[in-house]
Amino acid sequence: MDYNKASLLLHEANKGKISVESKVKINTREDLGLAYTPGVAEPCRRIAENPLDVYQYTSKGNLVAVITDGTAVLGLGDIGPEAALPVMEGKAILFKEFGGVDAFPICLDTKNSEEIIKLVKNIAPTFGGINLEDISSPRCFEIEKQLNELLPIPVFHDDQHGTAIVVAAGILNSLRLIGKKIEELKVVLNGPGAAGTAIIYLLMEMGVEDIIVCDENGILAESRLTPLEKHKKMIAEKTNPRNIQGELKEALKGADVMIGVSVGNILTKEMIKSMATDPIVFAMANPIPEMLYEDAKKAGVKVMGTGRSDFPNQINNVLAFPGVFKGALSVRASTINHEMKMAAAYAIADMISENELSEEYIIPDALNKAVAEQVAEYVARAAKETGVDGI
Repeated sequence: MDYNKASLLLHEANKGKISVESKVKINTREDLGLAYTPGVAEPCRRIAENPLDVYQYTSKGNLVAVITDGTAVLGLGDIGPEAALPVMEGKAILFKEFGGVDAFPICLDTKNSEEIIKLVKNIAPTFGGINLEDISSPRCFEIEKQLNELLPIPVFHDDQHGTAIVVAAGILNSLRLIGKKIEELKVVLNGPGAAGTAIIYLLMEMGVEDIIVCDENGILAESRLTPLEKHKKMIAEKTNPRNIQGELKEALKGADVMIGVSVGNILTKEMIKSMATDPIVFAMANPIPEMLYEDAKKAGVKVMGTGRSDFPNQINNVLAFPGVFKGALSVRASTINHEMKMAAAYAIADMISENELSEEYIIPDALNKAVAEQVAEYVARAAKETGVDGI
């Protein structure tokens, strides 16, 4: 299939991918009076008296804003808010199809971080959650951080945390195959952008103690001469416990896991051969991964994952974000904390039984809609256990 041509035809024929549909019928004067004036005044009065009643009388409790500034769209980069709209519409339908969550795309015509924070804060009363999407690094870190501090509803940057959750799930199931413990792992991550940074911190929360991080200039280390951006400096302070210096090839020597969120075709057979026995590689650069699946398996990779649907073990965010929001919204969570993210990772991993688990099946299929239900259940439970639920 020519996806580019077929997708253009689909978008043109339907004039986009989403519409707004009413939950109630307006067929009579009584219907009109109940849905709008004069009847609508009563729920308005109730909410004015008790603002939390907004969850009882409106769609807020199951409505997410999908917000972008269009600066980091898929592999397309800074293409602007209008060009980002097809992706945000797509995200909205994935929320609905997989999690039963209503979502609405909002594309902002500004790259000013403070302005974005102010705009999102001011529209937040309409929504039960905020999904930040395709906002460039490192701006995305501060935007999410400030919004989480300002708003009483979950704020979740899916490019960061959705990817991290699915990667963590894949690591958990890979460990079941190779018989190693998470605290024993030596992990190398290449590409400390939005997704890479979130992956690092989530794996550390889950027990990984030895992580080496590389960017285009080599290993992040406090002693490195090449200047480090603020978030990379923070990563350098928390990682590389053995103080390894050099480039990616030095980092990979003896490593159990290689995670790539960088650029294609940078891994070599020699690099793989230098890794530990039964190496795990998640090469997620798109459309060309850091190493092609067939080449990785020939080089000796035990478990291989990519971002592509035409290879086994696709690392796809759709396994995470619909269920994460469904679970958070179901208990009116005020945030999505580390415990909830870890719970989501375990929920995804637990979808695969011992009998099903194999080198080519460590992650559920992206089209498996049962995943969101289990993720929602685990996430809701974690929210309650950590006291961030509002019910």
